[in-house]
Amino acid sequence: MSGRLTTHVLDLSNGQPASGMKVELYMLAGGSGLSIRLAEAVTNRDGRLDAPLMSGQDMKQGMFELLFHVGAYYDGRQGRESEATTPFLEQVPVRFKIEAAKEHYHIPLLIAPGGYSTYRGS
Repeated sequence: MSGRLTTHVLDLSNGQPASGMKVELYMLAGGSGLSIRLAEAVTNRDGRLDAPLMSGQDMKQGMFELLFHVGAYYDGRQGRESEATTPFLEQVPVRFKIEAAKEHYHIPLLIAPGGYSTYRGS
C-alpha cells in the first residue's frame, strides 16, 4: 500500500463533523521560511476530504503545514442552531514532519470556537 495524507475535522461545539471547512496543504522549504501550496480542499458532510491531500508518488518526506480555515467555517454557521459565539480562532496551522512517505499520515482536528486539539491518528 502506498502512503497518503488524510485529515478530518470534528466540531466539538455541536458534536458533529465540520462540513464545509477549507483546508490547505503547504510544504515548508528548509530554513528559508518559504512555503509552497500543494493542495486545497473542503471538508464534506462527514468532516473529511473526498480524496487524500497527498498519495502515492506525490507523497514526499519533509516539513508540511495544514492550514484549517476555522474562522470562515464558524462565520458560515452564524445563525444556525443556537450559535451566537464569535470564534476566537481564525486559522489553525498544524505543522508536521513526514519521514516515511510510504506510511499513512492521518491528522484529525477537533475544534471549538475557543480552542482546538490535534494528534496523529491511525
